[in-house]
Amino acid sequence: MKKYAVHYLASLSCIALMQAPALAQEAADTDIMLEEIVVTAQKREQRLIEVPMAITAMSGTELEERGIDSIQDLSFAVPGLTMREDGPGSYQIFLRGIANAYGGGSLTSIYQDEVPMVLTGYDVLPTRTLDIARIEVLKGPQGTLYGQGAVGGAIRYITNDPVLDAFEGNVSADLSTVDSGSMGAEFTGVVNVPVVEGKFALRLAGTVKTGGGWQDHPEAGIKNGNDEELQNFRLKALWKPTEDLSLLATFVSYHAEYELGQGYENPDRTIFVAIDPSEAQMSKLWDYELYNLTLTYDMGFAELISSSSYVDQTHNYPFSYRGGEDTIYLGGYEGNDERFNPGEQFTQEVRLASTGDGPLQWTVGGFYRDMERSLTAYFEYDYFGFVVTDQEYFSGNKSESFALFANASYRWDRLELGAGVRYFEDKASETNGFAPNQVTEEGKFDTINPRFYLSYALTDDLNMYASVAKGFRSGGFNTGGNPAYDPESLWSYEVGLKGAALDGAVYFDVAGYYTKYDDMLRRGLVFLGVDLGLQSLVSNVGAAEVKGLEASLSWRATDALTFSATGTVIDAEVTEINAEDTSNVVGDPIDYVPDYSFTLGAMYDFQWSADMPGYVRLDYSHRAKMPYVDLTSFPAENTPQFSDTIGLLDARIGLTRGAVSVELYAKNLTNENKYIDPYHAWNNANRTRPRTIGIKMGLDF
Repeated sequence: MKKYAVHYLASLSCIALMQAPALAQEAADTDIMLEEIVVTAQKREQRLIEVPMAITAMSGTELEERGIDSIQDLSFAVPGLTMREDGPGSYQIFLRGIANAYGGGSLTSIYQDEVPMVLTGYDVLPTRTLDIARIEVLKGPQGTLYGQGAVGGAIRYITNDPVLDAFEGNVSADLSTVDSGSMGAEFTGVVNVPVVEGKFALRLAGTVKTGGGWQDHPEAGIKNGNDEELQNFRLKALWKPTEDLSLLATFVSYHAEYELGQGYENPDRTIFVAIDPSEAQMSKLWDYELYNLTLTYDMGFAELISSSSYVDQTHNYPFSYRGGEDTIYLGGYEGNDERFNPGEQFTQEVRLASTGDGPLQWTVGGFYRDMERSLTAYFEYDYFGFVVTDQEYFSGNKSESFALFANASYRWDRLELGAGVRYFEDKASETNGFAPNQVTEEGKFDTINPRFYLSYALTDDLNMYASVAKGFRSGGFNTGGNPAYDPESLWSYEVGLKGAALDGAVYFDVAGYYTKYDDMLRRGLVFLGVDLGLQSLVSNVGAAEVKGLEASLSWRATDALTFSATGTVIDAEVTEINAEDTSNVVGDPIDYVPDYSFTLGAMYDFQWSADMPGYVRLDYSHRAKMPYVDLTSFPAENTPQFSDTIGLLDARIGLTRGAVSVELYAKNLTNENKYIDPYHAWNNANRTRPRTIGIKMGLDF
């Protein structure tokens, strides 16, 4: 099947160039153009076509039209983006084959505006597409500008700022029904108030959501227990006392509760609970508050930006597991946890960036982070008939880090050369273990991460580029005084081509990359006796390689009809082992990396009547099965474990009359019931959401 995906990508990357001569005159005659996309991936505004890296950018309008709300939705819309979900809002996010469920740090950075949304690889603050301007998915190592967590890339949520000279807003209501589940309702409102016109404005956005569940726990009498009770609010205040100075303050309050919040489910849409299935799990609670103050000052020759942020999270959730018949435990080991996971993080970034259109563009800055989080878990488990209850485990992490970074580029006519570097230093400690035998370990990790790139504008609308970048993830600690693990790093090499054709009616890009992943972290499971149970040890197993090809195409075929397609093919495998008792052998695939994935989309604008425009949109996403290998808990003949191959079809039709809009939509139209995660042999895998049909009504003012 992979060879067909390669043919698909080759066709996708070439179609614009092949069709250009035949269609150029038609495009010129009809003046059909796609909207040009401007991004800030390099922390300054640039046309998407000019940025020397692969980027997927989606406007707020496109996100709404495609029904993309959570990072899980986004992962099916962006080929090469995958994740592990441990219940709603609990994610580990992977990009471009850089996937690893183990290790303390993140492999993909998440930002909301100027705020880092990642505390650790397990603590990623959930972000919804509420009043959003666009999302940018930056592919490949982004350590120079976005830090040590951006090994595989970075995802940026850019929200709408207050408007200083207009009172405006919108309200909407969304009612939906889930196949064999409950009704869901969502109410959203946005209001922008210019308190002092031209000087000071407020923008408040909020969402309240209820229902929409489908998972059952019949032994405890719970039906549709994963109903979502969500309140998400954001307040932004913009003060511009002078033309050169602005201050933007942001406050976010996020609160979500789920009676069944683990996320994992069986094919019959029920959940698994170990030992006593009639006992109800604890509810899941996801709370956080976010504060940010961003100062921007135009100094003439450069722009000074200071961003100070603080986040405080509370995350309580259940965790059940069973080593099933495919594992080495043959169904004889199972358990339940209750986990309590508070955390807080302060960050400060100051940077100075050149302004204007001169040939020399540069950015210099510094970054500071102070993070503290903990996990207290109460275990009960049954190990081949030996039952342990109320065992307490604690893990507390502290990290104080700083970084200095610089990036510069110079353009000679059509050629641009650039380089960047980031120095990172992290002082970390961890206290962990089973009560009362907890130990504390400390360590210091540092690295220098460079990036080099060039781009050449073949024409004003055709740009080729090449880049070399280093990615880095900090080291960390195992439980109970077991050996620490070292940092892991990679080098990624990329070449790409971006272009517009047919007088702007077509946009396309294609990129190929090779990544050498050194000192890769993987888990080994060790049973330390009936009193301590299984402990997860992480070690640097060796090296891996990732080779990939990706492409995208958007074509506005007529003034009313637009087509889009994206796709990727990835070959990712372990190439070297330099440790004993690991979960991998040479030749194993890298976990959570499908061989290929692609999306197809079509949108047609039309008129219901002279004063009632409408649209219809279809989107299809396809992802090959994802592997998982762990020889410490699976016999070799049962590896790799795989998720299902998944194809999801969504449809939406809408109309607008004046300030009122109405949309009908269906997600997962064919009602696919598939494993998204390959870890189902441990009853630790989520499945595709059942078919959801809804109506959304909105009013602009």
